[in-house]
Amino acid sequence: MKRHYCDCGTQAFFESRECLHCGARLGFDPDSLCMRAVYPEPDGGWADSAGRPLRFCDNGERWQVCNWLCAEDSGHPLCFACQFNRVIPNLSLPGNLHRWWVLEQGKKRLFYTLLTLGLPLVDGWRDPRHGLLLDFLEDGRSREEYAETFASTGFLGGVITINTLEADDVARTAVREEMNENYRTVLGHLRHESGHYYWSRLDPDAALRAAFRQVFGDDSRDYASALSLHYSQGPPEHWRRHYISAYASVHPTEDWAETWGHYLHIHDALETAAAYGLVPQDTPARPIAERINLWRDLSVTLNELNRSVGRGDAYPFVINSQVADKLAFVEQIMARLRTLSPAKAGD
Repeated sequence: MKRHYCDCGTQAFFESRECLHCGARLGFDPDSLCMRAVYPEPDGGWADSAGRPLRFCDNGERWQVCNWLCAEDSGHPLCFACQFNRVIPNLSLPGNLHRWWVLEQGKKRLFYTLLTLGLPLVDGWRDPRHGLLLDFLEDGRSREEYAETFASTGFLGGVITINTLEADDVARTAVREEMNENYRTVLGHLRHESGHYYWSRLDPDAALRAAFRQVFGDDSRDYASALSLHYSQGPPEHWRRHYISAYASVHPTEDWAETWGHYLHIHDALETAAAYGLVPQDTPARPIAERINLWRDLSVTLNELNRSVGRGDAYPFVINSQVADKLAFVEQIMARLRTLSPAKAGD
């Protein structure tokens, strides 16, 4: 994440809605990928300092869960990112408005990264064949009338589903401990599931699938059996030698999605570090091997800082040579994805 500023020069943050120094209204402009200060117009609308008419997303105005801006003439009440929502949390359930806000924070950071990487991104309403939609769902664990239901976080048919309990700190921590995980976040889920989405968008040919299998393994293995084996017996004894996480060892498709998610983690963290002068400014443009080495050093520093204030590691993962090769493969796939227009991916 790059640094953002109000027109008055005060630093703003990606989730900011108002400048704490001058009081200006702030919003994120997805067209320029920058925060904008906006000012009231005589007709009741808003405009930036250059006079460009803008308005706030309806989800921000009505529910305060979004701070993205829209062009005044966009013709849609929602901002670019909120148009990807198919199902939002049931707001009659206590606590769900806050959970929705947490989910939107993670989604907006995911979208920011995808846009900065130049990846094709179109919602499923505009392009049912190639587009993406998101469902934020409850199940029997959070709502009695859904007692017989179970909403699993995952990806299927162009839709990323996130159980709303992932936005509840207590519930998410309980699941993390039950699953013996050392890291579980809303943003991590979204980044992982976006990896499944983009692989499906690519519609890989035989040559690309062969290259994939050389790096990640045979993805034709029965997925259900592999998942059952993982949950009954746990990961292989020496999984750390080959995978970024224990869950990556389940199946090649999960290894791909985990690696994709970590690529996004690393990209965003290094962009932030460069913006704050912790790594060279040109870091995001350096070769992948150099970025991985910089991230190895920086992540150790972050972990030690966290331990110094009594918290757990910020990045409890090890990038060995095999994982580095997988990250390089992800970067190659991203280059290929950039050649696809939003309406023609997979054609």
